[in-house]
Amino acid sequence: MSAVLLAVFNDYGVADRVRTTLVRDGFPTDRVELTASHEPGRAGLQPADSARARFIQYFRTLLSEPEEQPFVEALAARVEQGAVTVVVHPRGNIETARATQILEGQGAVEVVGHDLANQSFEHAASREDGYWVRHFMLDNPSGADCIYCRLFPTHKHEH
Repeated sequence: MSAVLLAVFNDYGVADRVRTTLVRDGFPTDRVELTASHEPGRAGLQPADSARARFIQYFRTLLSEPEEQPFVEALAARVEQGAVTVVVHPRGNIETARATQILEGQGAVEVVGHDLANQSFEHAASREDGYWVRHFMLDNPSGADCIYCRLFPTHKHEH
């Protein structure tokens, strides 16, 4: 599993606002997760017979080290009893620092990090400097204004 920051909150409303703050700050929605008993999120997708078992499976995928396993059991019990978790999957030291600042600054009862030393920044498409969109938009021999017209010049479509 990749780097994870997991924060525990006692209040759903606070945790929900923290999730929104993280997304507004620039974290993609697929790297910010909220887990609560009434909103299990990805934990609700785990194949298990009970909510507690689903929470345990989910937290076990996030916190996979042997020394983290007692925390997994306790965390599942806390969520069942009304606690809420917000998980962030940061990429690099800057995102880790920013996510930690937001989580701790918004009243997290506890913040746990997993595998933070082994994370690396992931490049979305190119390892070269610059913006491919800008270059694509500037280099326009066809004169087409529609990006689909540029990408698929032989395909006819309506604007």
